[in-house]
Amino acid sequence: MRPRQTRPRLIQAMIDAFRLPDLRRRILFTFGMLVVFRLIAHVPLPGVDAQQLSQMFEQNALLGMLDMFSGGAMRNFSIAAMGVYPYITASIIMTLMVPVIPRLQMISQEGEAGRNKINRITHWLTVPLAGIAGYGQLVLLQRQGVVALSGPLATGAMVLTMIAGTIFLVWLGELITEYGIGNGISIIIFAGIVTGYPQMIGSGILVAGQQFWGLAVYGLIVLATIVLIVIFTEAHRRIPVQYARTAFRGGRMYRQTGSTHIPLRVNTAGMIPLIFAMSLVIFPGMIASYFANPATVEPNMANHIQNIFNPNAPLPLGLFYWGFYFVLVIAFAFFYTMVMFQQQDLPGTLQRQGGFVPGIRPGKNTSNYLNQVITRITTAGALFLALVAIVPFLARSVTNVQVIQLSSMGLLIMVGVVLDTMKQMEAQLTMRRYEGFIK
Repeated sequence: MRPRQTRPRLIQAMIDAFRLPDLRRRILFTFGMLVVFRLIAHVPLPGVDAQQLSQMFEQNALLGMLDMFSGGAMRNFSIAAMGVYPYITASIIMTLMVPVIPRLQMISQEGEAGRNKINRITHWLTVPLAGIAGYGQLVLLQRQGVVALSGPLATGAMVLTMIAGTIFLVWLGELITEYGIGNGISIIIFAGIVTGYPQMIGSGILVAGQQFWGLAVYGLIVLATIVLIVIFTEAHRRIPVQYARTAFRGGRMYRQTGSTHIPLRVNTAGMIPLIFAMSLVIFPGMIASYFANPATVEPNMANHIQNIFNPNAPLPLGLFYWGFYFVLVIAFAFFYTMVMFQQQDLPGTLQRQGGFVPGIRPGKNTSNYLNQVITRITTAGALFLALVAIVPFLARSVTNVQVIQLSSMGLLIMVGVVLDTMKQMEAQLTMRRYEGFIK
């Protein structure tokens, strides 16, 4: 009989995995690729005024938040300043376009070959998206005097370099997925977020050291948010399903029955509604920043728009930004979940496989029943996402701690990646473990 494990599951899984040579190689390969990623994040582009760039990030909270997701690469304005987010954007676009465009829908139904084609299209779509995002960042920094080089040749060379940095990181992520542990793209995003937290927390403690109780309450809010994220990430509704099959053996017909369940996740959309909502809510302020007057000049309409869509705006002005963000997250959570549910076509799949929900007629009745269930649980999931989205605003309002920038999206990504990696590592151990192999 094995002794009861007292260590956390992830730590115990890591210890057990290091005892197996093949899993140890996978873990070390993953860490090696992350080291390469961190080295790339510190290779700056030419012509950047580091001191002025640092001052710009201190004055703009939005840039500081985006820098955290890139693991400091944006603050250094390195060749990996955009991270893998152009690829994430391309993946989301393809996910939404597949059920809409008949040609893409036909390709997605071609099995492994179809998935490879969709993946190839996603990679090609990443290139123009990375170019647009890189050019926008470069123009913004040139307007602020951070980047001295502004000629067409220099601008084109830097944009191409930033595109190459994004594609290189995507390639590293795919190598981790194939030869390492976990989803490589998610792990690279996770590494970028985690590496930004120590410096942010350390500087926040130094600046706000006198606010001891505020920092303590802030930490409790973060821990409660993490617990809430874990609960809702793992929560799902089990729909019982029974199968009735007919088999012929020895010239006779036999009826076989079986039962299983369909797990419908409460938070089916994951962090995607947060990405969509944040993209829309920061877009007006970002566009207005191009037309806003300097601080020494009388403010114009662009200045007012920039203040309205500022996440750090004081009350009551900040209520508009976070209220708008709250509503958008709920709307996108329902939209994305319904798109994914229609794409899966669970009622049709059950009918083709001879399955049915007990007490529900197959066909339209099953479709109506599943739609009602997914609507109810999505309501809970959407409210959860919207609450997590405004946690930074609530934490700052309650504790008055302004120097630590809590990111709800960062917490969602970190918890999701840790849970997913832990499950994959335990699955790898289960396949290799037999009685008495690991003591």
